[in-house]
Amino acid sequence: MFAAEPSSSRVERNTERKNLRLLIQLRWLAVVGQVITISLVHSGMGIALPLLPMMAVVSALALTNLGYMLWLQWRPATVTPRVLFGALLADVVALALQLYLSGGVNNPFIYLFLLQVILGTVLLRPQYAWAMVGITAVCVVALAFCYQPLPVVLGGGLPNLYTLGLLICFALTTILMVVFITQVVSNLRQRDSRLADMRQRASEEEHIVRMGLLATGAAHELGTPLATMSVILGDWQHMRQVREDADMMADLAEMQEQLLRCKAIVNGVLLSAGETRAAGLESTTLLQFLEQLVARWRQHHEPEKFFFTHQLERDVPILSDTALEQVICNVLDNAFEASPQEVHLHLERSDDQLELVVRDLGPGFTEAILANLGKPYQSTKQGRPGRGVGLFLVVNVVRSLGGSVQAGNRMHGGAEVRIRLPLASITLENDHGHPTPIAAG
Repeated sequence: MFAAEPSSSRVERNTERKNLRLLIQLRWLAVVGQVITISLVHSGMGIALPLLPMMAVVSALALTNLGYMLWLQWRPATVTPRVLFGALLADVVALALQLYLSGGVNNPFIYLFLLQVILGTVLLRPQYAWAMVGITAVCVVALAFCYQPLPVVLGGGLPNLYTLGLLICFALTTILMVVFITQVVSNLRQRDSRLADMRQRASEEEHIVRMGLLATGAAHELGTPLATMSVILGDWQHMRQVREDADMMADLAEMQEQLLRCKAIVNGVLLSAGETRAAGLESTTLLQFLEQLVARWRQHHEPEKFFFTHQLERDVPILSDTALEQVICNVLDNAFEASPQEVHLHLERSDDQLELVVRDLGPGFTEAILANLGKPYQSTKQGRPGRGVGLFLVVNVVRSLGGSVQAGNRMHGGAEVRIRLPLASITLENDHGHPTPIAAG
């Protein structure tokens, strides 16, 4: 069961949702600012304004904002560039209506249209941004000829009010631009970072594919000489002069055993690459799978102390997975190389998550390894072929199963690797879609 990978479109939608939240916050500021401005001009400056229609526009703007908040809460996946364009267009219409009711182009707040254009340029695709330029231009031209004039007494008062309005408009525009665009740029940086992570993951997966193809090809090529050697060894074992030599027979038996081990490794490579996978899957239980894995691993490794513990109240049926087996063996191999004297393997379950912990008493991981966990060719085993590939494959195989890998150093010395897997990725499910429990022996 493989976890679905995030797509670039999903990253874009997430960024657009964040930008819509910023627009909602900006509109609340606009609603509060319009109420304060209308109140000050009407009551403080004594300029009669059409309060009822202007407050109706403010109310409509607030209701529109509530609608977008509900949209964002109940249908977050539907936030698209068209939705952002509609939100900005609602602001433009509200601003145009307010200016129509309060002097048209003679109102210094006419320059707030520039803020809408700038926001459209930052947030929207080019076609929508140019549409916003056209719409605001039409609004400005229309307000030059069609508006309700302000009842202001001429003779020195209008220029002063106009200058004050320009200063206020300039302050609002600059402050809102800095605050809003800073947030937008932060969203864009987060989006670029997520896209970079996705590209890195795609590159790593491509690297795995190339390695898998190389390993599969090598395994196929090795199959023939290994079979030939097995036949020759069998013939030697039946020769009279060899059978009479006990030392020679012992050596041939050892060679035959090692040859069978090589063939098992080749078959494991082919199985992990997906060949004959259906035939290789077997029904077992989690504890039985791990106990057999540990038994096979200990046949070829002899740590002074090895501990396998678990905290399972009930065993669960699973399908034995060669890829998962190799992942665990790889981590155990690394622990054994770092600490031949003692290796720990611990299993526990938390809700629907399975956690495997491998501990050793070695020197631990360096800061560079921990900072680049899961990247290829990061290893302390310098000068050795294939260094750093094991942990790279472990991280990517576990991630393909929907899990995660964490590594760290223990407080009293040694290293620790935690492998977390969703049980659904390896367990057999019953008719209700839940793991079928088995009482642990």
